Amino acid sequence: MSTDERNVLGEPLDPCSTAPETGFLRDGHCRHLDRDPGRHEICAVMTQEFLEYSREQGNDLITPRPEYDFPGLHPGDHWCVCLPRWLEARAADCAPPVVLDATSEGVLDEVSVDELRAHEYEP
Repeated sequence: MSTDERNVLGEPLDPCSTAPETGFLRDGHCRHLDRDPGRHEICAVMTQEFLEYSREQGNDLITPRPEYDFPGLHPGDHWCVCLPRWLEARAADCAPPVVLDATSEGVLDEVSVDELRAHEYEP
C-alpha cells in the first residue's frame, strides 16, 4: 500500500478486513484506484438489511462462491462496498455503517465527511 493513501479523516488508510479478504485488490484495503470502475472504497460493516438489499439489486454478497475464493458475507463482516451501491442504499434508507478509518478519501468527491459520520460504525 502506498504510504500516501488517506482515509476520509485525512489520516493513513487502515485495513478494512483480511478475514474475509476484501478490496478490489483483495488485500484488505478499500482504496481509490483508477482501474476500479466499481469504486470499492467504502469500508462498511454488513447488516442483514444491506445484504438483502444488495442481493435484490443483483449483487449477492451472501452466497459463498468458492470458485472466486469468496466465503459469503454475514452481518458484522467488514467489506469494501462500491461507492455507488452505498449511495443507493443510503437513498433506500439501508446503508450499512461505515468504518471511517478504513474508507478511502477518494469517496469525498461524492459524499461529505459529515454524511459519512452520520453513518459511522460504532463498535
